[in-house]
Amino acid sequence: MTPQSPLDPMDLAGIDDLLSDEEKAIRGTVRAFLDKRVEPHVADWFERGEIDDVRGLTKELGALGLLGMHLEGYGCAGLSAVDYGLACLELEATDSGVRSLVSVQGSLAMFAIHRWGTEEHKQEWLPRMAAGEAIGCFGLTEPDHGSDPASMRTRARRDGDDWVLDGSKMWITNGSIADVAVVWAQVDEAGDGKSVIRGFVVPTDTPGFSAPEIKHKMSLRASVTSELVLDGVRLPADAVLPDVTGLKGPLSCLSEARYGIVWGSLGAARSSLDTARRYSIERHQFGRPLAGFQLTQQKLADMALELVKGQLLALHLGRRKDAGTLRPEQVSLGKLNNIREAIDICRTSRTILGANGISLEYPIIRHMNNLESVLTYEGTVEMHTLVIGQAMTGEQAFR
Repeated sequence: MTPQSPLDPMDLAGIDDLLSDEEKAIRGTVRAFLDKRVEPHVADWFERGEIDDVRGLTKELGALGLLGMHLEGYGCAGLSAVDYGLACLELEATDSGVRSLVSVQGSLAMFAIHRWGTEEHKQEWLPRMAAGEAIGCFGLTEPDHGSDPASMRTRARRDGDDWVLDGSKMWITNGSIADVAVVWAQVDEAGDGKSVIRGFVVPTDTPGFSAPEIKHKMSLRASVTSELVLDGVRLPADAVLPDVTGLKGPLSCLSEARYGIVWGSLGAARSSLDTARRYSIERHQFGRPLAGFQLTQQKLADMALELVKGQLLALHLGRRKDAGTLRPEQVSLGKLNNIREAIDICRTSRTILGANGISLEYPIIRHMNNLESVLTYEGTVEMHTLVIGQAMTGEQAFR
């Protein structure tokens, strides 16, 4: 009988055995980069509410192949969905804001251009975005319309051969540092008062476009969040994404980003659990390690169970995505479960650290605060619950 190697306390189920050597190598490369380049600074970035040299960091992420890494061609790495998921997990184990930078760039802005843009759009933007030389953002959410994008007020109208956009978007990651924005707007193409949603590729140096940064956030502080203001933004006729109308366009992009969150949220959970586990071993109370108390072990065991289940679900969905069989409802299942359990793991981990758990000396409170945003963006708990409910009953309960 072959002697068994020691059990990894952070991989109790042996999920690593389900990964290929290449997948583990990609994960290790991302982890090594983050440990050297981001981990020493991210708590300070969070506390100050800004990332030092965000453009430089974006270029480094591009050089590593992380931007649009699951897309084919145009300078993109063309890696698998599981590879991308593992990268998201490692990124968010460092900070949700860093993962958001990568996700919005690759799964929203780049994916929209890659999937729905013209060849000219792709040639102009994707190679530079993949290299991190150009930064993108995705303008869908509005100040008064979050979960109901069909009611957006941003409008695009024809003026001769041009398009003219007016409106505003809110809570836009990368907005004030972006070189290009993919903006969704209502268009009355037939002139009959009936609007359809169309997407536009908007260079951010176009007159009438501005992106004031949103301050005073208590979450995703190591991330740029902005409002987009479009005041008579004039674009050429070919700025429109030609191959899609209606909500199919933006929702297809959101499904890409949500898939990344299925994995990424587990990174924040893993980081918090491992911090709590190590702390419980090192911290002594009543003459013994915290880890020696039954209630502490129960917390650790319960958190480990939920982390394992979330990892297995993420991997299963990733394999389905690579096989071309993943459905949006299944992404909702993963997003709803994994972010909900990740927040609970972070909160429980914090209790093991006691008062030290609220200090930025440890990552837990930062992950807790960040995940409150991740819980809401790319579809709230309520929206994903109703997507699953409709899949189960055939009844639509959104209105």
